[in-house]
Amino acid sequence: MAVLNETDRNEKLKKLNGWQFRNNQIEKEYGLKDFKSALNFVNKLGEEAEKMDHHPDINIHSYNKVKITLTTHSEGGVTGKDFNLAEKIENLNK
Repeated sequence: MAVLNETDRNEKLKKLNGWQFRNNQIEKEYGLKDFKSALNFVNKLGEEAEKMDHHPDINIHSYNKVKITLTTHSEGGVTGKDFNLAEKIENLNK
């Protein structure tokens, strides 16, 4: 999958609530109810990532915050695959 140009990337970002492009990746931080909720969210996210064979960087901090960063390392930037996973992650948090 090819790296998205700035225009395509910005169009896709408009469709995702709270996601930003920074440092050649897309990222979002989620605030969950508590630590257990954060762990459950990460576990669900991990299942989706495994199905897609696309693995985000995940940081749990401050007991209830989860920061997700996505980039397609093999392509050297953000691709449609990153946005596909971001959409799935958004649906997990509804």
